[in-house]
Amino acid sequence: MTSVRFEDPELAARWCAKARAAGSLAFVPTMGALHAGHLSLVHAAAAENDQLCVSVFVNPLQFDDPRDLERYPRDFDADAALLAEHGCAMVFTGTLERFFPETEGANTIVLRDPGPGARGLEGDHRPGHLAGVATIVARLFELVQPTRAYFGEKDFQQTLVVRHVAARLGYPEVRVCPTSREPEGLARSSRNALLSEAGRGRAARLSRALFEARVAWQSGVREPGELEAVLLAALLAPGVDVEYAAVRDPERWTAALPAGPLERARALVAARVDGVRLIDNLLLSDP
Repeated sequence: MTSVRFEDPELAARWCAKARAAGSLAFVPTMGALHAGHLSLVHAAAAENDQLCVSVFVNPLQFDDPRDLERYPRDFDADAALLAEHGCAMVFTGTLERFFPETEGANTIVLRDPGPGARGLEGDHRPGHLAGVATIVARLFELVQPTRAYFGEKDFQQTLVVRHVAARLGYPEVRVCPTSREPEGLARSSRNALLSEAGRGRAARLSRALFEARVAWQSGVREPGELEAVLLAALLAPGVDVEYAAVRDPERWTAALPAGPLERARALVAARVDGVRLIDNLLLSDP
């Protein structure tokens, strides 16, 4: 299968208008360096809709560290070829100037309010990151106007921000798909390509800590502080620089540790391994 490629968002918008006129349109926004986790979103979107488009854009607005932006992997041609093999009808990219032609550069772009889901954790450790996510996602939604948009659960706070953006716009329906994991449990991420082989082994500790916290939940632990203690103890190890190990009520998001006991809980972690920042999370109360 071949797919249409656009490097001009305006041309992509015209294609999307024609696709919407013919039926349901699915959208998967990505930053490229595609892996099996992205493809799981692509497959879900293709199965539930008449047409599918994907964006590939490394968004400078959501990088608080210029070095992180510089080293982020990019290969639009390879990503587009892979998407064509997996049911994607159109893939597009662009630049900040093309996505925001009404502005005079990145410094003049007005960032959107990311909503209450941006409080704490990622909001504290990456100032401006989730506002940058909200800003580009809103613009992409306005451009594509999809029936449904698909996101991975790995970036949990991002999914809260995306739902806030969609609610403010009145569209699209947001679908959040389960985290795709490597055989050793490591959440799939484009950043994993930057890890050494030894680093991948250390990084797997993130998911092991999450599942140990789930075992504690299943054994009856409901106090958030106790769950966080289990999470942190399992995460701490040489070569794993922990940023946070937290438990939150996913339906009543709070910046700080919620009061317990909890009826539902999600564990969230962030750490650096080999200098690479990784995040992961798990719904502890999932039966």
